[in-house]
Amino acid sequence: MAHYADGFVLPVPKKNINAYRRMAQKAGKVWREHGALEFRECVGDDLNVKMGLPFPRGIKLKPGESVVFSWIVYKSRDHRDRVNAKVMKDRRIAQMPKTMPFDVKRMMYGGFKTIVEA
Repeated sequence: MAHYADGFVLPVPKKNINAYRRMAQKAGKVWREHGALEFRECVGDDLNVKMGLPFPRGIKLKPGESVVFSWIVYKSRDHRDRVNAKVMKDRRIAQMPKTMPFDVKRMMYGGFKTIVEA
């Protein structure tokens, strides 16, 4: 069965990585409780690559920032929509800080149909 994923790439100031991690751990728990199959948050480690467009250049990384790459997996797009509707009504999400520990305007996001699962 092909799954569906929401993907994110965002710049996070290195000084805010721990704050971001704490926020993401809380959010991940909410998403999983409402039915998400996977919730992953990854911070850049090997970003000085020679091929393609490196994430730092693509997201216009500033000095003192790192790239966070994350994804949430669902059964389908419809399942994603149902899970996200529940998540947005969850009081724990409403209680999250209004000021994010990253530049929201530079966050990249999209929904993806799975074409290969190995």
